Parts: sequence; C-alpha cells; structure tokens
Amino acid sequence: MTETLHFTTGDGARIAYRLDGPEGRPVLVLSNSIATTLHMWDGQVAELAKSFRVLRYDFRGHGGSDAPAGAYSLDRLGRDVLELLDFLRLARVHFLGLSLGGFVGQWLGIHAPERIERLILSNTSPHLGPASYFDEQIRNVLSASDLSATADMFMRNWFPASMLAGENETVEEFGSAILSMSPQGLAGCFAAVRDSDLRRPISLITAPTLVIGGEDDKVTLASHSEAIAAAIPGAELVLLPGVHLLNVEHPAEFMDAVTQFLGEAHRRAAVRPSRSTDLQAIG
Repeated sequence: MTETLHFTTGDGARIAYRLDGPEGRPVLVLSNSIATTLHMWDGQVAELAKSFRVLRYDFRGHGGSDAPAGAYSLDRLGRDVLELLDFLRLARVHFLGLSLGGFVGQWLGIHAPERIERLILSNTSPHLGPASYFDEQIRNVLSASDLSATADMFMRNWFPASMLAGENETVEEFGSAILSMSPQGLAGCFAAVRDSDLRRPISLITAPTLVIGGEDDKVTLASHSEAIAAAIPGAELVLLPGVHLLNVEHPAEFMDAVTQFLGEAHRRAAVRPSRSTDLQAIG
C-alpha cells in the first residue's frame, strides 16, 4: 500500500487520501461508509489496482482527515471530492461509493456529471429518516464518554449475526476503529445524512450506473437500492445475500459485480477511438 497523503480544501480542512496502482490507468475513486476510514477498502485495492489507479480518501471528520466543528452537508462532502480531483488534476473518473459514499456518489452524478465516467452505488439510499433519529445519534456521540455504544450499533447494522457471534478479527478491527474516531466528525456526517434528500434529482444522473444492495441490509434496505435503480435511467441492479458492508461480508461476489460493470467500460473503449477527455489533466 502507498503512504497516506493530504491536501487542503477551500474551507481549510485537511483531507487524507491514498493512490494505488500505476499512473496512466483510468482512475477509480473509492468512497466509504460513515464511521469507517479508507482502510475499509483494503481487501479490494490489490485486485482493483491491476486495472485502475485507485484513489481512496477519508471523509472530513474521519481517519486522517480534519474534523471541523459543526454540521457537515452533502454539498460540502461532494465538493471535497471535486477539490481532490482538481488538486490531482483528474478531469474524469469512475466512482464507487458505499453507504455515505453512495450518497456522495449520487450527489456527484447529479451536480458534476462531466466528472463521472461510471458510477457504482452500493448499500446506499437517496434519503434516510426520520431526522429525529439522526438528531439522537448526534446527541449520543457528542455527550458520551466514549463511542462504545455507537460502535456496537454500527456492528449490528453492518454485519450478520454469524459474524458477530464469538470472536471475529474483522469485526473487532472495525469496532476498534470507531472507538478512535472524532465524535465531532461522526456528528458532522450524521447531519449530512439527516439533511439529504436526493429522491427526485437522482433521475438526472446520466452516467452508466450500477446499484448494489444487500438483501438483508438493516439500514439502506434492499428496497432503497431498487428505488435508486428504478429512478436512474438505464441503471443496473445487483442484490447480494448480505447485510451492509458487502465488500467485507461477501468480497468475492461484490468484486465480481464491480469488475464486470467496470470491465464493460474497457471493452467499449477498445472498440472506439480513444478520447483524450475521458481522463485528462485540468489546466
């Protein structure tokens, strides 16, 4: 794995990111779930880096990124990505977002269609509620002496009972990561989800889109994935027999869906003239 690097956004937040894979290949951006870091994708990077230049980053408030005070917005999280792409001089990328990362992916598909080649939205939703639920979570993380109760909640939402029964190194690693997170960062991102409603504008997304859902997802229900796929013209839908972090619970099946979808872009590129605007330096 490469080292973690940083850049500073227009509002002064320092954002952590990593790049894996040879330069010159199409860039695939990976955007993770709330309460995780870019290491959520560690199990997929080696395989993806065989075909792509893989760009991962930590949300503001998470991992190696700064945790500014106050509520965050989906607009701000989306602009963080655009500013990162501008900083790296990347005009157009593939984007894979899971959970909160999927919210960001939808925002990018709506507001920056010229930057997105292919879009994968996994275990996400265009809207989650009620707002009172997220208000309660914000109060809890900001007032608790530690994040153990929050970690327990996420473990139950993310993993099946079979992985939670007894000792499981993977589950323990994700739980430990939450305990070290910034309460302000979690609260800020909870606010971004609370205030987001993309149910109408996602029909404006024009990028070829794959929607992946978990049949047993407790938060971003399978019906949410079905609704996204129905709203985005031409979107493909894959439902896997799992819960929320499908890249962790069912990595082989998850990667099969991702690589098959992204492979279509390579096959189509091979039979048409190359376009310098697919991925080029800005400026």
